[in-house]
Amino acid sequence: MGKIAFCFPGQGSLEMGMGREFAESVPEAMRVFDLASDVTGLDLKHICFETPVEEVVDTAIQQPALIAASLAAFAALRAHGIEPDYVVGHSVGEFAALSASQAYTLEETFALVRVRGIAMAAAAQEYPGSMAAILGLEDETVETLCRRILGVWPANYNCPGQIVVSGQNEAVDECCDQAGVAGARRAVKLAVSGAFHSPLVAKAADALRPHVEKIPFKQPEVPFMSTVTARLEDAGKLGTLLVDQLTAPVKFTQATKALVEEGVKTFVEVGPGNVLSGLVKRIDRSVESISVSNLAGLAKLKEHLAV
Repeated sequence: MGKIAFCFPGQGSLEMGMGREFAESVPEAMRVFDLASDVTGLDLKHICFETPVEEVVDTAIQQPALIAASLAAFAALRAHGIEPDYVVGHSVGEFAALSASQAYTLEETFALVRVRGIAMAAAAQEYPGSMAAILGLEDETVETLCRRILGVWPANYNCPGQIVVSGQNEAVDECCDQAGVAGARRAVKLAVSGAFHSPLVAKAADALRPHVEKIPFKQPEVPFMSTVTARLEDAGKLGTLLVDQLTAPVKFTQATKALVEEGVKTFVEVGPGNVLSGLVKRIDRSVESISVSNLAGLAKLKEHLAV
């Protein structure tokens, strides 16, 4: 069957009631929400279980909520005896991936994610910007457009033919226009509050750095694939990478390909939504991709692993 990689989603992968089924059926999952709420000072059970998605738009709240739901799903998987051979995360999902790898504690995870969310929200307010998904162009074509247009940068390498750009509002709009001229199928502005994964949020990285530097990272017990470097990374680089990733592009395409080269045949999206599952299938159609956002997803994964 090959090896298994757990993939942890990033901001935007929200669902109404996310994590509730796991919390109500697996005590370990409920403990994740309780601890996360205590550490962050947010009522994450109410936010995740009962709040409509459109009301969870604040980056400072959305990030802890997403990580709580993802790590509750991870706790449910472990309770059912399912363990990964590798972990990887998309943007803030890297914090969940490192927690799953035992590189730091749950308390440290949620303390950092709370600081990260607040810092990114503040940076976005001080330096407004936007993001857009460019569909149907080669990565190199989009990279060339970004080099030509001042104030816009590649932000997410999601899958072949889908790259997200980030930057100043006017520059992103110009990039979208030029992408259309270059033959893009579509250019879609994203519903985000800032120019994440670009130099415009450098102040957020500066705010996060002193908190990260206090964490005594341990060697990951499960190999961690960085989406900053698209390489397996050890404890000595984790702190630097968690700071760098705020302004660096997310290399999810490259990281997924590297995991396939490591022998991964099954990618499990751990947490709300199915965004990463869809991206994985576009990156490599030979692998299995399963989303575990609820009990039905867990049952599907168990059935797949039993074959």
